[in-house]
Amino acid sequence: MTQNAQSKPQQQEVVEKKQNAVVDGGLFEADASLGLQDLQQEDLATPRIKILMNGSEELEADEKLKMGQIYNNVTGEAVDGKEGIIVIPCAYQRKYAEWLPTRGKNQPPVNTYNADSDILTKTIRNKDDNKDYLENGNYIETNANHFVIVYDQKTGVGSPALITMKSTQLKKSRKWNSMMLNIRVAGSKGPFNPPSFSHMYKLTVAKEDNDKGKWFGWNIELVGPVQDKNLYEQAKLFHASIKSGDIQATPEQEQDSPGTTQTPF
Repeated sequence: MTQNAQSKPQQQEVVEKKQNAVVDGGLFEADASLGLQDLQQEDLATPRIKILMNGSEELEADEKLKMGQIYNNVTGEAVDGKEGIIVIPCAYQRKYAEWLPTRGKNQPPVNTYNADSDILTKTIRNKDDNKDYLENGNYIETNANHFVIVYDQKTGVGSPALITMKSTQLKKSRKWNSMMLNIRVAGSKGPFNPPSFSHMYKLTVAKEDNDKGKWFGWNIELVGPVQDKNLYEQAKLFHASIKSGDIQATPEQEQDSPGTTQTPF
């Protein structure tokens, strides 16, 4: 009786240990991508990287977030704007969004137009709010969409994302595009302009203002060439997906217009 009474707890302990056994990482590798193989690009969300400003919904949802931080709307991660992020630009899309002058929360745009559209020629600029209005009362917003790979310096891993620049930040977008076009690398046939995803850039956040208000804006600095071959190939593949039309930039619900709304610093 004594031996049986002692053996039962021992048997239970062995079973519990088996049940709580740690999964070997090799099992994950052997079953790589199972359950995900039927996902198409339209089933995925491209993370949007943005600067949190006065009026950002995220600030209302999470009191830990602060204005001036760089926010990823898919992971929910926020980085100090002064610390910044390292990105590899993979592709660029300019699009125009037609918005109602007043609209409800999460209301989509009335229409969207590609970069070759002449829609801006049909607008008149309002000097009070710096918006381009159509005859029907709606206004056109220019969106400079930069598809990037965000590089994590701690892990060495890159992740795709979208950064949309508009309003006062259109100047920053044009400056960034010019920086990429002006890079020259020595080649066998002389200097050449390398692909946009050949170099890394550091994006930080700075305070800006004009006579109509204060806001936070992007500051862009060239870091240098991409050194990791796998990272380069990832950026090249992301570029191909965008150029093939598999990935498209969609207009983002507008937050307070930079330069027209006071943002406390």
